[in-house]
Amino acid sequence: MGKKPTPTVMDKLVSLTKRRGFIFQSSEIYGGINSCYDYGPLGVEMKKNIKELWWKSMVYERDDIEGIDASILMHPRVWEASGHVEGFTDPLVDCKKCKMRWRADQIDVSKGCPNCGGELTEPRMFNLMFKTFMGPVEDQAHVVYLRPETAQGIYVNFHNVREASRQKVPFGIAQIGKAFRNEITPGNFIFRTREFEQMEMQFFVKPGTDEEWFQYWKEKRMAWYERLGIRKEKLRFHQHGEDELAHYAKAAFDIEYEFPFGWSEIEGIHNRTDFDLKRHQEYSGKDLRYFDQEAGEKYLPYVIETSTGVDRLMLTALVDAYTEEPDRVVLRLKPQIAPIKAAVFPLVKRDGMPEIAHQITDSLRKDFKVFYDESGSVGRRYRRQDEAGTPYCITVDSQTLEDGTVTVRERDSMEQIRLSKDKVLEFLKEKLDK
Repeated sequence: MGKKPTPTVMDKLVSLTKRRGFIFQSSEIYGGINSCYDYGPLGVEMKKNIKELWWKSMVYERDDIEGIDASILMHPRVWEASGHVEGFTDPLVDCKKCKMRWRADQIDVSKGCPNCGGELTEPRMFNLMFKTFMGPVEDQAHVVYLRPETAQGIYVNFHNVREASRQKVPFGIAQIGKAFRNEITPGNFIFRTREFEQMEMQFFVKPGTDEEWFQYWKEKRMAWYERLGIRKEKLRFHQHGEDELAHYAKAAFDIEYEFPFGWSEIEGIHNRTDFDLKRHQEYSGKDLRYFDQEAGEKYLPYVIETSTGVDRLMLTALVDAYTEEPDRVVLRLKPQIAPIKAAVFPLVKRDGMPEIAHQITDSLRKDFKVFYDESGSVGRRYRRQDEAGTPYCITVDSQTLEDGTVTVRERDSMEQIRLSKDKVLEFLKEKLDK
């Protein structure tokens, strides 16, 4: 028998995320459904932490950005105005031999099927939006779509948000929400999926100031990845050339990360000009111009867009944090996004140590996601928390019984300090607030 192939970094990471409860294949007991994933106990915590970090930086720390949560189902005319009904398509070819399906713009059609070399069908266009029907009758008059992006929900609410919040241009609208794309070639774990969660901010500016704001948001968004804990040397900008620019874009840059499968986009910053508001004004018949009282003029604002995906940032953070050491696997996650902030152990299950450990755990639970563990040796318990990304472990030992101090062990350096058990909460708040 031949040797089994050596697992790649991605293979090991996928295995770890399932074993530790970060990410599961959707509907796995039925054989799974391609490119759909469920987030387990640790995954949902980490995902929530990433969203909160983004929301805090975009909305709470600024006075010129407001948040919304628009409906997934929107009037079908929205998608006609945005161009998705007409232009959101990929050219597809099928292999007549092995029946595999490919995007014609991503393969050399003249060479036949990349899988078996078989003859390919003629390309045909396929719309990437999921279509459904609203109401009891399934006909063209009742067609609606699952939104393929969250941005349009922001544009159609431009005036509602501006008037309700009394904002003046320049200002932004931020949103976190689900989007759906019927991708033909999804892959690389959760990098490209059919159901995903976007974090988008559309910043409305006066025409003529758009290039200045575009540069501002380019720099601002790249700097944010330090807060996420991503290594700078793994990040770069990719500027869209003339042949890459979307029809609505005046300029576009991607922030790319170097994954094990190559450099790939994790965020887009786009100068969308006034394309979106102009189209929605045309299709809805509503005046979407902004009246600038100081200048005494009306105009359609230009839009600077920042768009990223929670799932892609999850994968980026996990890949960046995954580290294999001689005697352990550790996820060096930034403490702010780690799913469990601290684990509490009694050294042994006697002498009152479990009771003290439970007291400490209970005192921390109001502020942090913490984990109590008394199973196995302390060394094994440390290793379990290392691969879950837990930044701090607190151990109640015999010295605790004498002077009330506990051992606090830091994940990355494995350094240990003694600390009064009454100071643990204060210590964690200081460390986790950075």
